[in-house]
Amino acid sequence: MSTATVLEGNTFQRMVELRRTLHEHPELAFQEVQTAEVIMAELDRLGIDYEYGGKGGAVIGRLEGKDRSAPTVALRAEMDALPVHERTGLPFASKVSGRMHACGHDVHMATVLGAAAHHVQDPPPGNVVYVFQPAEERGGGARVVLESGALEGVDAIFAGHVTYHYRVGEIMVSRGTVTAQSDGFGIQIKGKGGHGARPHEAIDAVVIAGMLITSIQTLVSRETDPVHPSVVTIGKVVAGSAPNVIAEEAMLEGTIRTTLPAVRKHLHQGIERLGRAAADLYRADVDVVIRGGYPPVVNSDREVDIAREAVRLMGGEARVVEQEYPSMGAEDFGFFCKQIPSCYVRYGVRTETDDYIPLHSPLFDVDERVLEIGAAFLDRVARVAIARLA
Repeated sequence: MSTATVLEGNTFQRMVELRRTLHEHPELAFQEVQTAEVIMAELDRLGIDYEYGGKGGAVIGRLEGKDRSAPTVALRAEMDALPVHERTGLPFASKVSGRMHACGHDVHMATVLGAAAHHVQDPPPGNVVYVFQPAEERGGGARVVLESGALEGVDAIFAGHVTYHYRVGEIMVSRGTVTAQSDGFGIQIKGKGGHGARPHEAIDAVVIAGMLITSIQTLVSRETDPVHPSVVTIGKVVAGSAPNVIAEEAMLEGTIRTTLPAVRKHLHQGIERLGRAAADLYRADVDVVIRGGYPPVVNSDREVDIAREAVRLMGGEARVVEQEYPSMGAEDFGFFCKQIPSCYVRYGVRTETDDYIPLHSPLFDVDERVLEIGAAFLDRVARVAIARLA
C-alpha cells in the first residue's frame, strides 16, 4: 500500500487501541454509555468539541474549518453491539458474556476517530461533523440524531461498513439502492383449544399457523416478479403447551425485505389478505400487524462520484468495486439518506487465505489494516466533498 493511503503510524496504532478497547466492552442498543465515554475521551484528547445526548443519545463531534461558511460534511459510525456470545478467542475478546461487536461497529468508530485525528493534524477547508449514533442494530438510532437537529446544515453524509464480501483494500461504492427496505410483521391466531384426541371439537391454531407459513411464501414465489428482489421470512413461531393439547393460540413473527415501493405494498397487502382468508377458512380470529422498519439505503449520484474520487486519491492498493445487486440486509443509515445527500460504502476485510465469515457471527473479526483504509477514505472523502460542494 502506498504511503498516500496510510495515516501517520501513531494514529494507526491509536486506532487499533481504540478498536480493541471498544471490542472488549460492547454495549447493546441505547445502552452505549461506556462506549460514549471512550469516544468523548478521544475527542477531548484531539481537542474536538462535542455534544452528548446522554444514555440512549449520540455523540456529535464538530470541527470547524478555516472557512466557517464553507460546506459541512458528516461522517457517521454506530456505537451498539449485538446480543451474541463471542467465540473468536481473541486476546481482546468481549469481556461481557452474551454481547459482542459482531458487526464491526468497533471498527467503524475507530475509523471515524482516525479520520478526525487526521483532520486535526491537517484541517480541511470546511466543517466536519463526526456522528457516533446509538442503536443501529435495533431501534433506529439514526432517528435520534435527526430528531435532535444535530445535522441541520449538513450538506452531505458518508459512512462505511466492513464486510467479508470484498478483500482488504477494496472499497465498494455503488450508485442507487445499496440495502433493502425492512419491515416487520406479527400474526396472532386465536382458535379453540381442545383435547388432542378430539380435533373435531377444536379449532387448531397450529394448523392455521402452518398454512400461513407456507402460503405466505407464495407471495414472493408466485406473485412477485422474479427480477424484483424481495424476501419474506418467518423467524419466530410460538404455539402449544403439551403434545396432547390442541393449541388455542399461535403467534408468528417475521420480516419483509424489498427494494421497490410497489413490491413492498403488494407484500403488505398480501399478508393481510392471507390472514383474512385463514380466518374465514378455519373460523378463527387472525390479527395481522405490520410494522414499518428501516428505509432503504439509496446513494446519491453526486456523493457516489465524490466517494470514488476519494478512493482514487488514496492510490496504492485501494480500489473501487461495484455491488452487483442490492443487499437484502437493512441499515438505519437509510433514515439519513431520506433527508441528506448520502453515500454508504463497504470496506473489504477478507484476505486470500480467509474463509468467509458473515456479519453477526460469533466468529467475526477483521484484518486490522482496514482501520487505516477506512480512516484514510473518510479523511479524503470529507476533503473532496467540501471542495466539490463549495
